[in-house]
Amino acid sequence: MKRFAKILSAGLAASLTLALAGCGSNATATTTGGSQAADTKASGSAEQSGSATAASGEVTTLKWVTVGSGQPTNYDAWAKQVNDYLGAKAGINVEVEVVSWGDWDNRRNVIVNTGGDFDILFTNGGTFNNDVQTGAFTDITELVQSQTPELYQMIPEEYWEACEIDGKIYAVPTYKDSSQSEFIVWDEQLAKDNGIDPSQYTELDQLTEPLTTLLNATGEASFPLSASSLPDYLTFMYDQMNTGLAAIGVRYDDQDAKVVPVYEQQDVMDNLKLMHQWFEAGIINADAATKTEGDNYKAVSIAQGWAGAAKTTWGPGMGVDAVAYQWGPTIVSNDTVRGSLNCISANSANPEKALELLQYVNTDTYVRDLFYYGVQGDNWDYTDDSQTKVHKNNADWTMAGYTQGTFFNVTQTDEVDFNQWDEVKELNEAATPSVLLGFTFDSSNVSDELANCISIVTRYKSELLTGTVDPETEVPALMDELRAAGFDDIVSEAQTQVDAFMAGQ
Repeated sequence: MKRFAKILSAGLAASLTLALAGCGSNATATTTGGSQAADTKASGSAEQSGSATAASGEVTTLKWVTVGSGQPTNYDAWAKQVNDYLGAKAGINVEVEVVSWGDWDNRRNVIVNTGGDFDILFTNGGTFNNDVQTGAFTDITELVQSQTPELYQMIPEEYWEACEIDGKIYAVPTYKDSSQSEFIVWDEQLAKDNGIDPSQYTELDQLTEPLTTLLNATGEASFPLSASSLPDYLTFMYDQMNTGLAAIGVRYDDQDAKVVPVYEQQDVMDNLKLMHQWFEAGIINADAATKTEGDNYKAVSIAQGWAGAAKTTWGPGMGVDAVAYQWGPTIVSNDTVRGSLNCISANSANPEKALELLQYVNTDTYVRDLFYYGVQGDNWDYTDDSQTKVHKNNADWTMAGYTQGTFFNVTQTDEVDFNQWDEVKELNEAATPSVLLGFTFDSSNVSDELANCISIVTRYKSELLTGTVDPETEVPALMDELRAAGFDDIVSEAQTQVDAFMAGQ
């Protein structure tokens, strides 16, 4: 098996969304060029790739459907800025539909199942394999290399492999924190006031004492959980093979690649027992299994990301100063890479232009800043002519930056004096690849069994992962139901496929 290439390109970016447009329709360019900032920030190679079309005056309009906090209220102003620039540079305009989080699953299903009107669709590992099997997306294996070589070269080869189904590439991965690192996040001042040094706690079983101290000091659950944000990190060291079934997996570093029942493994069982201990002690809130919305403020939590996010995201999101220290290894797998993908519709009339748009989003810093931050002059501004920092005027932009493209050429804000993406690069470079990186399970022989088992785990998962129930009794009950529904058949089928995959590496 190929090892994870420790090569990172310092460019990529994207962030799109928004409303309605004709899939692959053509229009006449009505705008001319972008701002001085755009000219300064432009990527040369991406600019050259679209120059001929732009010079001809023809503009191709592409529709991108994605998820976020709904359509921005200043979308029209944003669309003018980005389309003036892209129209002049590449003969491309984009119309983005930003679907709200709560409506996303239904909207995405309708779009995919009806061959809906889109050129580019955001998706992730939860639906990617099935959507490819139904013929929803274009095979871009050759196209991405011949038409957008800069885009292809900037993303490590192993990330492209993670987007393969049957040896063919069907998605452009969002090159960002594409490996998975889990961090214990603390309210820094609360910890200090109670004599706790967060840097001393890097293992779950070390947390019981400080969490108890904070519980006693505040009278509130110090490690709050909810059904809407289950601690799936308890099993993240097991590659689920894109099955969607949390109860099955191969441990990321198992060179024998044995497919196992995850909840029965000793390391996972120890984590589940610890959660139950915390629940009974009041460290975890009593309504965790049924709480539909997670608390904004958490004295202590575990989150995927990087240490710098405590200063740029987690702390500001809670209204406090936060610090974070890593727990567990950094892993790259199909699951981590497929957390954010953009796919081109099999019905798109302009797949080449769609890829060119994705190349601009990922290689042109000005385009990236527009998608990531919103309207220049409203949501944000460059702090000076050097354009090395962005000042955010507000937090009103509703497009989700992680859905768009690379983080590594997003201009840093003036709120911090460090480049947080440097840490993300380091984590990616240090990531240990799953032994199954590049493997995708073909569930066609056990599709009914898999669907039934997923349904069963869904019934148990909330109470089990929040510590609400005793895993020593609940896991056996869960596994009895799973085995009665064909779980062992899934394991057998998966092991056969995994063995064949490993033999070919």
